[in-house]
Amino acid sequence: MQIYIDGAFYDRAHAKISVFDHGLLYGDGVFEGIRVYEGCVFRLHQHLERLYDSARAIALDIPMAPEVMSGIVVETVRLNGRPNAYVRLVVTRGEGDLGVDPVNCKHATVICIVDEVKLYPEEMYREGIQIVTASTRQVGGAVFDARIKSLNYLKNVLAKLEARRAGTLEAVMLNEQGYVAECTGDNIFIVKRRTLLTPPLWDGALDGITRGAILELAAKLSVPAREERLTRYDLFNADECFLTGTGAEMIPVVNIDNRRIGDGAQGVITARLIEAFQSIRTQDGVHVTF
Repeated sequence: MQIYIDGAFYDRAHAKISVFDHGLLYGDGVFEGIRVYEGCVFRLHQHLERLYDSARAIALDIPMAPEVMSGIVVETVRLNGRPNAYVRLVVTRGEGDLGVDPVNCKHATVICIVDEVKLYPEEMYREGIQIVTASTRQVGGAVFDARIKSLNYLKNVLAKLEARRAGTLEAVMLNEQGYVAECTGDNIFIVKRRTLLTPPLWDGALDGITRGAILELAAKLSVPAREERLTRYDLFNADECFLTGTGAEMIPVVNIDNRRIGDGAQGVITARLIEAFQSIRTQDGVHVTF
């Protein structure tokens, strides 16, 4: 494994950053998770656009142009010889001191890791998963803009622990007003009366790249789709439900808080969208030459 850190490549044993890095000390930084399918870095441009927008929102100066960052991602994938992989691109505030003030962080740290990720067993993509509602709340847009994909995922970690303790692999998070925001690492969609619904970004949903792809595909398939505020009531009474995310891709949900969703199997619209997504994931992006 070859890991990029600030202009050089290191094997896993020697890939290290300072203990004074603000990303470690305060979660001060931004990141992207990106998938590679058969040598296609899926929607790399959109991922980098979100990375740079997130950095700008927290006044973090990324020390290279997006075109250079794109080259780093492609080269790291190539060096690792992985036509199918998961890329974790991280930019931290960089090395500073023990104070929260980032004034002494002179240079951002840029890290690119290429490895594998497997969030759910293969059979769950056919049979669907069960999820629960976490007591840990996600913050809404009045507190923190969820479009900033920051390194601070403690809320999500705590909600994931709740899911594990409940015997499931994922949990849905509500915001402080009780509206559905997202899951610990995925966006959530429901189908009601053949209309696709997903929570608005203002309620705490990440502006997911896969989420955006699904909304585009729904339009092409003439499936009505819109953002709408949702509560647990809406989830329980959905005809279909599924999750989207870079790591998860698309996975059906068949049970929420011990309520069966629809007929307890993958829905028709869900299946159509999964097929459509699988058809674009090796085409829509930047291709790596190995």
